[in-house]
Amino acid sequence: MIRLDKYLADMQVGTRSQVKEYVRKRKVTVNGNIVTSPDYKLDENSDEVCFNGERVGYVEYEYYMLNKPAGVLSATMDKKAKTVVDLIPSARKDLFPVGRLDKDTEGLLLITNDGQLAHELLSPKKHVGKTYLAHITGQLPANATELFEEGLKVDDEFTAMPAQLSVLGTPDSDNEYSGKAMVDEKRMAGEQVTTVHITIREGKFHQVKRMFQAVGCEVIYLKRLQMGPLILGENLQVGEYRLLSEAEVNALKTIKGDSNE
Repeated sequence: MIRLDKYLADMQVGTRSQVKEYVRKRKVTVNGNIVTSPDYKLDENSDEVCFNGERVGYVEYEYYMLNKPAGVLSATMDKKAKTVVDLIPSARKDLFPVGRLDKDTEGLLLITNDGQLAHELLSPKKHVGKTYLAHITGQLPANATELFEEGLKVDDEFTAMPAQLSVLGTPDSDNEYSGKAMVDEKRMAGEQVTTVHITIREGKFHQVKRMFQAVGCEVIYLKRLQMGPLILGENLQVGEYRLLSEAEVNALKTIKGDSNE
């Protein structure tokens, strides 16, 4: 059961206060009957709700993939900075990011209102893989891949779980690619830049940056490409978002049902 005003506000008919006014003005019906009480309780799965004669269906959970830009906070609200939820202006008010990306990190971020699924995806017991593209400066050790696979000792308090590191080489200066401006700046200063993919299965504070610092390198650009079965792809531009497909949602729920303990 759900309150009528919450039902309509969730479905973006208006703000909670606007919806209450619509109801009082007799613009809303439930199962063909005018309802004038905003706190009227209804069954969102079976009752038919109409606003101005148009049916308003209810979707309990929504799932968005966002290609997060740098400079935007992974939060629901902030008094000074733009948040990832601000980038989906037409979305319902109960959305939140699943996990976080650092303010200067770009890439895939799941936005939803499904708290249980978010909890499962972020659970340390699930070890959901997250793959990043990084441009780094400095000289990687010759055995860097092995060090990451064995579980890199980041500092005295943190040893990372085994991670997969793929060294892609030096970025092509003649082509456009993510983070090119930062790479070009470092190159002009005479620094060596290497592009890598790294997959981790935990989410400690600044983890990727700290892992490369531990082997004498610096991350100058970081972008998340994949989280579990979700792949960012090339069609979603920085700052854009889209609803997940049914297949993608089902794939996430399959992870939810795993028992990787």
